[in-house]
Amino acid sequence: MPHTVTLIPGDGTGPEITTATRRVLEATGIEFEWDVRQAGSEMLEKQGTVLPDDVLESIKRTKVGLKGPITTPVGRGQRSANVTLRKKLDLYANLRPAKTYPGLRSRYENIDLVIVRENTEDLYAGIEFQRGTSHQEELLELIERTTGQKLDPHSALSIKYISVLATRRIVRFAFDYARTNDRRKVTIVHKANIMRLSDGLFLATAHEVAKEYPDIQHEDRIVDNMCMQLVQKPEMYDVLVLPNLYGDIISDLSAGLIGGLGVAPGANIGSQYAVFEPVHGSAPKYAGQNKVNPMAMMFSGVMMLRHLGEKEAAVRLEKALMQVIAEGKYVTYDLKPRPDDPTAVGTSQVADAVIERLRRL
Repeated sequence: MPHTVTLIPGDGTGPEITTATRRVLEATGIEFEWDVRQAGSEMLEKQGTVLPDDVLESIKRTKVGLKGPITTPVGRGQRSANVTLRKKLDLYANLRPAKTYPGLRSRYENIDLVIVRENTEDLYAGIEFQRGTSHQEELLELIERTTGQKLDPHSALSIKYISVLATRRIVRFAFDYARTNDRRKVTIVHKANIMRLSDGLFLATAHEVAKEYPDIQHEDRIVDNMCMQLVQKPEMYDVLVLPNLYGDIISDLSAGLIGGLGVAPGANIGSQYAVFEPVHGSAPKYAGQNKVNPMAMMFSGVMMLRHLGEKEAAVRLEKALMQVIAEGKYVTYDLKPRPDDPTAVGTSQVADAVIERLRRL
């Protein structure tokens, strides 16, 4: 039986890398029934939203989505499609591996990190109050009344909230992932020395959950120190579990350690649904130029294959990608020694090379 998957090309360079990824996934020999749904800037113009309801309904039916990047309009009052997708489908765990492969341009070797980011709370929950509104004024009065602090009335406010429920399930996800994948250690990342109540709750709850996993080492790190540690000695770390904002920052830092966002995959996973996508953005200035690296989305496809139980196909595709990277001949400009290297190939040519490698495996 073919796997039914919602396919969201996205916008900007999304359609190009989605087409390339679809081709290599089909070349593994696994059968797919793609339910293609449109989201992004084009839908904003047509329907007034970057994420139409039919996209969500499709994922609810198929349970699995493969998504290209979607642009978030700046300053237009539109909530991020990614944030909306995660909230509406309760995709509470953002899973972002960061792994070095021979041939990648990186200052490091043998990095194999997994970032587990809480996806539904923290400052990214989108609870904000615009200056000059009645709700903002009410909140300013409440803050002054309860804390004695009088804030500038010309302030916009964002609410950071962290709950016991969400913390427990993301930390359990991290420890379960570590146990299932033979990982040695989970590091809890926080800023509880400053945000003693919100991050303090995250840290205390995480340590409680850690007691349920005596077979897995655990420790905690303050987020700014964690950044320094990852730059100095990333080999000391394995699985990191973090609140939403820190997880976003650390996952990009980790992508930088392994060679850039062009090879950084991601997954958003909940109790019922899972959506796989590259970490990078839509890069609209390169749209239609057959230029950008599709490998982050292809590696996301590897993660999707594993999620679907197609482990052999996942291993073959990852191996094919590794071989293309190691050879260094059929890769895009960002994986060449110099960005202006005339031997760099385009998006579709990378797919051709990966498919050729798959045929030999």
